Amino acid sequence: MSDRVLLTGISGFVGGHVALALLTAGYRVRGSVRDLSKAAKVTATLAKAGADVSQLDFVVLDLMSDAGWDEAMADVRYLQHTASPFVTAMPRDRMELIRPAVDGTRRALEAALRAKVERIVLTSSMAAVMYGHDKGRTAPFTADDWTDLKARDVNAYVESKTRAEAEAWAIMDRAGRRNDLATINPGGIFGPLLDDDPGTSVGLLKRMFDGSLPAAARIGFIAIDVRDVAAAHVAAMTAPEARGRRFPMGNGTMTLMEMADVLKRALPEHAGKMPRFEVPDWIVRLFGVVDRDVRGNLGELGVVKTADASAVQALLGRPLIPAEDAVIASARSLVAQGLA
Repeated sequence: MSDRVLLTGISGFVGGHVALALLTAGYRVRGSVRDLSKAAKVTATLAKAGADVSQLDFVVLDLMSDAGWDEAMADVRYLQHTASPFVTAMPRDRMELIRPAVDGTRRALEAALRAKVERIVLTSSMAAVMYGHDKGRTAPFTADDWTDLKARDVNAYVESKTRAEAEAWAIMDRAGRRNDLATINPGGIFGPLLDDDPGTSVGLLKRMFDGSLPAAARIGFIAIDVRDVAAAHVAAMTAPEARGRRFPMGNGTMTLMEMADVLKRALPEHAGKMPRFEVPDWIVRLFGVVDRDVRGNLGELGVVKTADASAVQALLGRPLIPAEDAVIASARSLVAQGLA
């Protein structure tokens, strides 16, 4: 049997690190891109990181098109589905995010089932786990928790991740193959960049460096290092104990202001433009009246959430990288890439 893995979203922050981890572990990787012109940059990035890119090839796939999926699955043993739409600004039409997330998941999984792949690993999110619950909850969120889509604090991104993961489990249930799926559910993903694209979570830190985030809303993030996220994807692909399971991932919760303070201590030469104070909640709520992006996050003001990561720590057989270290690694690579 081939040891080839089809990896969707290879040009993304998570996808790139998953590719590096797979190649380092000796797998052959077939990466999907929407435009083949991205292949050269991905190859160069992975080669610079030390990967054996002779074991890498590419296919063109689109989450919104049926074209090419069956051909991409030829001689593939495992599917790693990391591709999903993410925008920094909430769209006016929620379906702009939801439809490609759900339809893309359906296309990828149904093609994988037709090809009889051994196991599928889906990049989900804590967004599919932790929304719509009691704001005063102190217990960590576990694999048994699901976001309540009827709740008022569910924005388009949260809904897209929740519906996409629910669709994945439904597809596997209908096929009688639930145990051949594992989902990785990280919080905000930080850690070292492989290229000059900071992505979404690390992009927040970039804004702290360049002064476009002079003050911070009282919002916290369940933080996790991308290297742990990638390692979990690889481990869940073959570990017997990962069959049919969800793996929440987070190793600490940090507010925006706490992140800024960490960066000021670690990189004092860049402290000048960092956020200096937290914005009172009432001012943030006032902005939410006219700003759709702010409005979509008002439910998180002052809320502290944590993830029960015991299952993924057992899967990896080691502790997770501390959230503070992940944030510092992000910052140092922003500087190294000339982005800060």
